[in-house]
Amino acid sequence: MAELYYDLHIHSCLSPCGDDDMTPANIVGMAMLKGLDVIAVTDHNSCKNCPAVLAAAEEYGILAVPGMEINTSEEVHAVCLFPDLESALKFDEYVYERLVPFPNNEAIFGKQQIYDANDQVVGTVPNLLINATTISFDELWPLVRGYGGVMFPAHVDKTANSLIANLGFVPPDSQFTTAEVKDLSKLHTVLKDNPYLKNCKIISDSDAHYLEHINEPQLTLHVEEKSAAGVVQALLGEE
Repeated sequence: MAELYYDLHIHSCLSPCGDDDMTPANIVGMAMLKGLDVIAVTDHNSCKNCPAVLAAAEEYGILAVPGMEINTSEEVHAVCLFPDLESALKFDEYVYERLVPFPNNEAIFGKQQIYDANDQVVGTVPNLLINATTISFDELWPLVRGYGGVMFPAHVDKTANSLIANLGFVPPDSQFTTAEVKDLSKLHTVLKDNPYLKNCKIISDSDAHYLEHINEPQLTLHVEEKSAAGVVQALLGEE
């Protein structure tokens, strides 16, 4: 059993909105300097920088969980985390085939850079990753569970690209067990207005696009096992 300082929603320079300094090694290095125990790099609709992140995390002695921030057909953002890299990359393939195809324009949207274990650019993703996919929110939970992972709606208190803002409510037949709140000062109101969330584990991540915005070591996640699978199990409520 362990209490881990966490940040489970970070964007690398693979996300077009991510700063160019958000390389896998820089992210892991900053997390180590800040004193975090576990991180997840969750780029928009892609896990393609997860191999480099996990390699850097092993070198720095930090736990990294492979993940993605998916954009559903309703433009609801949700974080998907996986117990191992193989599952994450298979999910990545599935999602990319269902991403609305639109070429990225780096001058407008930013670069979408893939890094290797040596923190060197080895490629780019051609289609714009911040577009919606054809995957709906209601099919996301069973889909992610089929890959052994866990899904939670991202920044539910935000006024754009959140479950509550875009759908107007939490679907009563939802199955997710964790929800992310960006501003914990809004938690009381969010729970009052959305009773479903009262039975969920509430976490708060940085959604960092810049190194300095990565979480400070203030919030902890209780896990039975310090591993990616242990983090997934904790977020499933199966500690």
